[in-house]
Amino acid sequence: MDKKQAQQRVHELRNLLKKANKAYYQDAQPFISDKEFDAYLDELEHLEDKFNLSKPDSPTQRVGGQPSSDFETVEHPTDLLSLDNTYNEEELNDFNRRVQEGLGHTNFSYLVELKFDGAALRLRYEDGKLVLGATRGDGARGDDITRNVKTIRDIPLHLSGDYPPVAEIRGEAYMEQEAFQRLNEHRQQQDLNAFANPRNSTAGSLKMQDPREVSRRPIRFFSFDLLTESNKSMTQLKKMELLSEFGLPVCKHFQKCTNIEQVHDLIDEWKTLRDNLPYKTDGVVIKVNEDKFRDSLGATSKAPRWAIAFKFEAEQATTVIENIRLQVGRLGKITPVADLKAIELAGTTVKHASLHNEDEIHRKDIRVGDRVIIEKAGDIIPQVVEVVNPDRDNRSSKFAMPQNCPACGEKLTRLGEDVDWRCINPECPPQIRQRIEHFASRDALDIEGLGKAVVDQLVTQGLIRTYADLYELEKEQLLPLDRMAEKSAQNLLDAIESSKQQPLDRVIYGLGIRFVGKTVARDLANGLQHMDALMTADIETITNIESIGPKIATSVVEFFEQDHNKQIVNKLRAQGLSFEVEQQKQASQKLEGKTFVLTGSLPSLTRKEATEIIEKHGGKVTSSVSGNTDYLLAGDSPGSKLDKAKELGIDPIDQDDFKNLTDETF
Repeated sequence: MDKKQAQQRVHELRNLLKKANKAYYQDAQPFISDKEFDAYLDELEHLEDKFNLSKPDSPTQRVGGQPSSDFETVEHPTDLLSLDNTYNEEELNDFNRRVQEGLGHTNFSYLVELKFDGAALRLRYEDGKLVLGATRGDGARGDDITRNVKTIRDIPLHLSGDYPPVAEIRGEAYMEQEAFQRLNEHRQQQDLNAFANPRNSTAGSLKMQDPREVSRRPIRFFSFDLLTESNKSMTQLKKMELLSEFGLPVCKHFQKCTNIEQVHDLIDEWKTLRDNLPYKTDGVVIKVNEDKFRDSLGATSKAPRWAIAFKFEAEQATTVIENIRLQVGRLGKITPVADLKAIELAGTTVKHASLHNEDEIHRKDIRVGDRVIIEKAGDIIPQVVEVVNPDRDNRSSKFAMPQNCPACGEKLTRLGEDVDWRCINPECPPQIRQRIEHFASRDALDIEGLGKAVVDQLVTQGLIRTYADLYELEKEQLLPLDRMAEKSAQNLLDAIESSKQQPLDRVIYGLGIRFVGKTVARDLANGLQHMDALMTADIETITNIESIGPKIATSVVEFFEQDHNKQIVNKLRAQGLSFEVEQQKQASQKLEGKTFVLTGSLPSLTRKEATEIIEKHGGKVTSSVSGNTDYLLAGDSPGSKLDKAKELGIDPIDQDDFKNLTDETF
């Protein structure tokens, strides 16, 4: 096949796959199987690579590119405000009164839409092409997650129809409940922790650093707002029609109402609708339909005055508390949990509910044998609302927190003003298991194959007592374990050995120090450069590191004051784990004294790779543009940093310019 023939075939495949995506995700009428779709996509990707025919709006862009080390912050041209909430008819009537008084007439209508339980997104299209996808952030600015957004197949890479030169889209990313359950089942089969709910899973997936992983998540999208340069006379109803014409997915549940009475009637009708929807909804959104009236109504600092959310009441049910037991967390936190007589609530069977802590139990006076009202907080997490008939006779005695850990028998303690009781025994079995799982997790030492089931067997059979013991395991010890054959045992040992190459910040995060997450671990590593310096540092030294406060510093110092922890860390040292920040050898002084700022997505370099090249040649990278900036290295969707650079007279450079500066090949 020559290039001309390849171009023709690529054109055919792109059209076919775009039609297939629309049929599957928007029309719910697929005409080819998943297997056929994947085969066509593989063929397209092969031809694009072989003949250099890749395009930004090709279906192959859906699978994502290389991981990114962080996300660019972008400013929103119009703030993405949140909505005020209302919960009853009286409050909604009060909203209607305020709108009428603000406008001085009743010659307006409302558009009522379902409220989705997901993550807000902003999309920007220029000349029909998707150039930016961003999170809501704080409303004024959010994270540039364009590469991740492109993996969502609901979102067109190019608009259809008679689209404007620039279109700003607002919408919600979400997961359907069945897809979310399948995702959790798949994770459990891989010995990974299940996600708590679809909303958190969606938001977390969109912030993953590797777009290839995002592409595997079942994220959907609904659009609900359109901003163009000339839509001040438009209605919300017209916007919904245009969004659909442009090829963007729009929820079919929206309706125009000419007065507040019709709004109430529609809410009553839709209250029963949510049980039959494939996705979560926790209410409706009521918007003044006519854009021309919105400016005069204005907005507060947080929410528009021309729109409001009506939240459905959480579904409730009554059941009996059969037992109150204690769970031991990774860092020793003791959480009381109610075992309930099983009951159906909001489409699921509920058997347990967190009681949070001892103070919460006493505040609600919850006792074993009580009949209680249960609801799902945010339609997700079961919680005890209150006790039914607490004044009845023959109630059981008040709950008293045991003095000893239910797992190891050690005495429980409260730290400072903490409301939680804790077991501080470092050899407490549940803590041992969870600490090892944390140490092996993807963001820490990333030991593939060391899931919950394997850890449980290793601890139960006495093969390991701490995560440092992992590095002393031998194949003969692994082979008797359930589902552990010769190959899987060797793969696990290889993964454990490979984890020794993980950088210092991951080792620090893996130690499981309270309050030390991934970002703090990175700051500690960069600030002190060596594990020994961290182990001997005092509170003042640690708080001198930018972004580290006294609470974290105290926790770090207390961790290394315990002999047990020092022994574990020294065992890790003896096994050859990374205990210092690797100093990159400087290749030249070409960029000596030069300060770079990076923005946007480069064609073939991640931000981390570009940073390493700059530092290798003597330059440094900062996060913000200032008068001290020498170069702005800009890729696709550069965001506000490009505008700032232009204001300061700093001309941006692209990847080709950067290549010429460094004489690097990439």
